[in-house]
Parts: sequence; C-alpha cells; structure tokens
Amino acid sequence: MGSIAFFPFLGSVHLFDWDEINFAEAAREMLVTGNYSDVQINFEPFYEKPPLFFWLQALSMKIWGVTEFAARFPNALFGMITLLTIYLVGKNYKNSRFGLLWALMHVSALLAHFYFKTGLIDPVFNYFIFLGFYCLTRLIHSTSVHARWWALLGGSSLGLAVLTKGPVGILLPALALLIYWLRVGCKPIIHWQILVLFGLMSVLIPCCWFGYQTYKDGGAFIRAFIQYHLELFNQPVEGHAQPFYYHFVVIFFGCFPASILALGTFGRSKFEEPLQLFPMMQLLFWVVMIVFSLATTKIVNYSSLAYFSVSFLAAHYLYRIDQKLAIPSRAIHLGLVAVGIFIAVFLIVLSILALNKERLYSFISDEFTLANIALPVPWTYLDCLPGLSYFLLSIVAYYFFQRRAIIQFVTWSSIATTVCLMLGVKLIVPKIEAHIQKPVIEFYKSLEGKPVYVITIGFKSYAPLFYFRQPKEHAVATKDIQWLLTGELDKPAYYVLKVNDKAKISVYPDITLSRVEGGFIFCRRGRGY
Repeated sequence: MGSIAFFPFLGSVHLFDWDEINFAEAAREMLVTGNYSDVQINFEPFYEKPPLFFWLQALSMKIWGVTEFAARFPNALFGMITLLTIYLVGKNYKNSRFGLLWALMHVSALLAHFYFKTGLIDPVFNYFIFLGFYCLTRLIHSTSVHARWWALLGGSSLGLAVLTKGPVGILLPALALLIYWLRVGCKPIIHWQILVLFGLMSVLIPCCWFGYQTYKDGGAFIRAFIQYHLELFNQPVEGHAQPFYYHFVVIFFGCFPASILALGTFGRSKFEEPLQLFPMMQLLFWVVMIVFSLATTKIVNYSSLAYFSVSFLAAHYLYRIDQKLAIPSRAIHLGLVAVGIFIAVFLIVLSILALNKERLYSFISDEFTLANIALPVPWTYLDCLPGLSYFLLSIVAYYFFQRRAIIQFVTWSSIATTVCLMLGVKLIVPKIEAHIQKPVIEFYKSLEGKPVYVITIGFKSYAPLFYFRQPKEHAVATKDIQWLLTGELDKPAYYVLKVNDKAKISVYPDITLSRVEGGFIFCRRGRGY
C-alpha cells in the first residue's frame, strides 16, 4: 500500500522554496564538499538543523542523483516504514484488525499522507518520536524482562529524533509522560533504572554529533541553534504569525476523516489497560497542540506529530464500532458528510477558479501576485478530477460506514485519499508551481554549469543554490552584493527580482533587463551568457 501511495510522481514537480529546496541543498553541499559532519547552506554553517535528515537525502542522491525524486525518496521510504510500524504497534496493542484499521486511517488522513510525498524533514522526525514514545508507554508499570530492550530502543529513537530536528524530539514525549505521572497522583510509573537507561540513550546518540561540533567550533553551533529555536517560539517568522486556534483548524481539515472519528473518543481515558497507549496518545495530542499553539511562529507541519494521535484515536473509535461496542452518533455522521463534501468542493472550485482567473484580477492589489496568476498556465476541466474522485470514492466509503462495515470503510477512505493526492500531484501541483516559481526555477537551471554569478535581490531564496548548482568557489562572491552590483566583475552576473521591486535595480545603469516572466524580473550585468 505504501509503495503505491507514496512513490508515484515523486519527481514530477520541482522542489518548493524554502524548506524543500533548503534541505536538499544542504544534502547537495555535503556531496560537493565531502564534508558530512557539518550542515552548510551556501557553503557556510547552517545552524537551524542537525544533520540526520540531510545524511539520508545525501545517501539518496548518491543512489538516484541530485534530483527531486532523490530529495523526496527518504520520506516515501519512511512512509512505508511508518505504516508497517503502526500496524505492528496496533497489533501488539489489540490485534491485527486494530493494526490494519490504524494504518489505513493514517494513510487516509490527507496531510499525513501528503507529507510522505515531500522533501520536508517532519515525517522522519515524527517517526522517531512516535517509536520512542511507544517504547516509553511499554515501560509504564512494566515488570517485563524485556524492559531494558524497550528502553534502549526508545531512547535511541528519541536520540535520532533530536539528531534529525532538535531537542523538541525529547521535550514532547517528556511533557506527556510528566502529565501522565501527575494525573496518576505522582506514583512511581517506571523503574528508575529503566528510566535512567532510556534517558541516557536519548542523550548519548545526539551528543556524539553535538559534542563533536562543540569540540570543533567551541559551542558556536549549539549557541546559534538554541537562539534560532527560541526566536521561532517567541517571535513570529514573517508570514507565520497565526491565531492560537490555527493548528486545531489544520488538524480538523488536514487529518480528515480521522479528525472527525477521533472526536468519538473524547472524554474517554482508559487508565485500566495494561498498556497505557490510549491515555498517552491522548496526552501527546494535547501536548503537541498546546505547545505549538503557544508558539508565536505557526507553520502547518509543526503540529504534524499529532497525526499519529488522531489516526490512533480514530482507529480506536472505529474498532469499538466494529466490535459492536459503540454506535456512531449523528454528529459523527454529519461531520463525515459535511467536511468530506467541503474538501471535495474546495478542490473542484480551485480548478474552476484557475480556469476563470481573469475574474479574480480586480481583487488582487499585489503586483507580484497578479503577475504570477496571470501567467498562461493550461488549466482544464480535467483538473477537477482530484476533487471529483475524492467526492465519489468518499461516497463509497461512507456507504460502508453507514452499514458499519468498518474494514471496507477504511479501505475505501484510504483509496479516496490516495487517488485524490496522486491525481493532485500529477495535475494540480505542477500548475500551481508554474504560477508561483517555475519560471525562476527554469531560469536557474538554464544557467547551470555556466561561468556566471546568480543572486536574488529583495527576497530570500534557496532556489539559486540548488537549481543553478552554485559552485563552492562562488559562495564568497555571492555574499558581496554591492560588489556584484557595482564592482569589476570577472564573469557575468544575473539578478532576479520580484516585479514590485524593479526600482531597486533601476539605479544601476550598467545592469540591463533580460526579460520579465510572471512576477519575476531577470537582469544581467557584464558580457557573456
């Protein structure tokens, strides 16, 4: 199922600026320099992320080449591993039927499914947290002789999570465990020796790399890394200051249909089970949602760890229906119908609006946005297929839900999401990309390997680095913007601006306009290409 769902069309569209290109560029520079211990962007230290995900991408690029497919391959692979892990955990928790329900619910959730098709860091990061968190739940009230092995596996998993994205990989499970401990009256829940072993493993693995970096740079990386993440929490990144409820809206629509079904478990806290997975998954959900709702920077993928909790709770509710222990309420029926129709109609209307985009021009005041939308991208009514397929297949799924044929329901739900996203990636995403970045990406690619400088003016972008294949010897020069604008050049320089920033280049008489395409202006200084 995972191979069918996640791998098709991985390389059918360019990587998206910023994050997808940023991460792929870090991996590319590892290959260029042969330096795999340091994370670099434009061949200088990059303090925002540890290296594990970039190692995976670099390995993928060794196999598949420096391509979009290679950059996204690790997440597709981890998508398969995630579904298998969910199935095995669910089977251990109850039985193989529950494991199947959970795995299919996870792949049915729109965003959870979609992220496995991207080159973002979160699917790998979340997998390691989830695996470590599950091992932690196995240790609660455990007297098993295998407790040490669970501690070793769980601690190692959280250590790898830290090495993927940072200490929040330990913070979130630790907060959930702390709240659980408080809820049971501060009674001992894990033997102290096992807990120490778990903690040591979660710290030891990332310390191997962080310690080496500290030895090399005197702690510069750690200081910059901590400062960056504190700023993310306390100060909104431009364009990402959202209201407190932002992540709840994202989860509600982005994890459909699991988000609706998970509501059926609210108010239930099963502390009597030998394996405390149900209350712990509830706690993990609330920890993730509250922590990232309090953060001033709110980005869609920040709450993506909660997808595991949502799909688990949905599977739990469906399992109770399947075992005739619960009856779906009218609210659940209404939610499935209403939100399903809303999502399908939204996708269909998006394509219809794109076909009639001229009617939107009068509502758009930003010159850059208007120029991009006005590009002659060949939208057709075939682009309604993702929304239409989702609507029709969801009707089939709901038919089985009404009949309480739960396995058939989750099967058709997963098919609906898979077909919708597959068609969307093939039909809609390339056209959206054509509006927002394809002209500039193609421009960078046309200059690859040529003796020129390429920079952006007035906006930040990682695309020139990856798609121009910025050579290491250009790194110093491209940081000296004033020299590139006015100095004596040893090779031609190309400048990319947004159309509403054209005044920034007009004061330099020897910089000539090459062309305007969409919302971008392409200029040149010096003779040559």
